[in-house]
Amino acid sequence: MTTFALQAVPDDAASWLALARRAEAAGFDALYSPDHPGSCAAPSVALAAAAAVTERIGLCAYVSHAGVREPIHLAADAATLDVVSGGRARLGLGAGHTPAEWRAIGRERPGVDGRVDRCLAVAEATRALLAGDTVTVHEAGLDMHEAHLAKPRPVQERIPLLLGTANSRMLRWAGEHADIVGLSGLGRTLEDGHRHEVRWRPDQIDHQIERVTAGAAGRDTPPALEALVQIVAVTDDAEAEAATHAERLGMTVADVLAAPFVLIGTPAEIRAAIERHEKRWGITRYAVRVAAVDAIESLGLLAATRPSP
Repeated sequence: MTTFALQAVPDDAASWLALARRAEAAGFDALYSPDHPGSCAAPSVALAAAAAVTERIGLCAYVSHAGVREPIHLAADAATLDVVSGGRARLGLGAGHTPAEWRAIGRERPGVDGRVDRCLAVAEATRALLAGDTVTVHEAGLDMHEAHLAKPRPVQERIPLLLGTANSRMLRWAGEHADIVGLSGLGRTLEDGHRHEVRWRPDQIDHQIERVTAGAAGRDTPPALEALVQIVAVTDDAEAEAATHAERLGMTVADVLAAPFVLIGTPAEIRAAIERHEKRWGITRYAVRVAAVDAIESLGLLAATRPSP
C-alpha cells in the first residue's frame, strides 16, 4: 500500500500545530522536519511540539545532518522524541551537503568519501547507543570514548532508521541496515551549496535500486523505498507541465514524467505512475512538501481518503 510522509518546517506555533493535526487527520504516515542548522527550525524541537497535539503519526528529522551532529546528541534527541510521542519517533540520517553548515562549527566540508564515511559511522554509533550499548570509536571522521545513553531510553524496542541518499555506497549500506531508504535522487551539489544535479533518469534509478537490492540480499525483509518528491502538479496537460522543468533538469519530458521524484498529471495519471514505480522499482512511499498537501489529498491515496475495500 502506498504511503505518504509530509515534510515541513514551522513558521509559527499555531500554523505548525494545525498542520500536524491536519497531516494526521488526512492520513499521512509521518511528519518530517528538515535539518539545516542556521537556516531552519531545529527538527527535534518542532517534532516534539507536533507530538503533543497528535496521537498516531510518525515523527522524523528528514534528515539529521550526520556531518555536523554527534551520535550521542542524535541518540538523545531520538530517544526523547520517542518518549514524548509515545513511541512514534524515527531516526532519519543523511551525509549533508551544504558547506556553510560545516563552516559554522569550524570545519570544512569533506569530499564525498569523507562525508559518506562519517555518515555511516554516525549511523552505526547512533543505532548502538539507542540499543543501550557503550560505544567507543576512533576513526578519521568520528571519535567517541565510552559513550552511553543511560537516559532517556526509547519506548520502542528499536527506533526505525531512515537513511536518505543517492550515493551508491550509502544505498548499499541502507539496503543492509535501514528500515526505510530515502531515495533523494540528488547528485552533485552545485556551486551555491544548496541546489543539486539530479539523478532522475530511469537508468540512474535502476542503478540506485540495484545498490539497495544488493545490500538487502541477506535480509528476510528488505527496507521500504521512499522517493523524495520535488514537483507535484495536478493538471490535464502533463507533458506541458513537465516541459517547463525538463530543460532546466537536462532531461527529456518522457524521463521527467517517468521519475518517482515528480507527480504530474491528472489524478488517474498520477495513480497510474505510482503503480508503475512500485512495479518497476518497488517504491511504495513518497515524501512530499507542504505546498503539495492539497494536491495529495485530492488524489484519494492517503489513508483517510482511500475507499474501503
